Amino acid sequence: MPDDQKPFPISQWSLDDRPREKLLKRGKGALSDAELLAILIGSGSSKESAVMLCQRILSTVNSNLNELGKLSVQDLIKFKGIGEAKAIAIIAALEIGRRRRVEDALERKKITSSQSVFELMQPIIGELAHEEFWIIYLNNSNKVLNTEQLSKGGLTGTLVDVRLVMKTALQLSATGLILAHNHPSGTLKPSNADRDLTKKLQVASESLDIKILDHLIITQHAYFSFADESIL
Repeated sequence: MPDDQKPFPISQWSLDDRPREKLLKRGKGALSDAELLAILIGSGSSKESAVMLCQRILSTVNSNLNELGKLSVQDLIKFKGIGEAKAIAIIAALEIGRRRRVEDALERKKITSSQSVFELMQPIIGELAHEEFWIIYLNNSNKVLNTEQLSKGGLTGTLVDVRLVMKTALQLSATGLILAHNHPSGTLKPSNADRDLTKKLQVASESLDIKILDHLIITQHAYFSFADESIL
């Protein structure tokens, strides 16, 4: 690379262009994703600045932070300039962001639509590589009383303890239940196992005057609602 094309170290940038100084002067919203990541890792390599390195990393995941969050330490240290400590810093920061989304969703306690269920559950199960099945317990105002994992690893062959679900519902004085599980494959089509489990829980809950309000299949970016499709 000719000398006049060598990347300038961040320390030689204009103060207004340095990520840390830019954040202090203009606020966090003024920074790009690459600049925010550059603050985390602190430095790049001899051939590129921290910002350029982070731009290169982001380009491999189409600038999608959700996809970046799926990379492991081993994936990240393949990039020259990223050691184990920097990789861990990136992973930790993205995990904090994911947990913040979960907490934000939990603060919005009232379920008003299938979209609000998706907003509650997507941060919890939408990006998992395995299948999990959850129950949302609601009171008569459709406010969330509790969310609980029912099974992990797929429904086929899984023994679902319906009695435990109903026991929890009675303990919480729940009047409504919403079922939710993820499809890591990305498909939104309900399987026979999805339908069978929904029916099984419907039959059990009816005798206790508890209503199954919906069942959502959740993927990273979308969802399928049994209630919206009138198949409950």
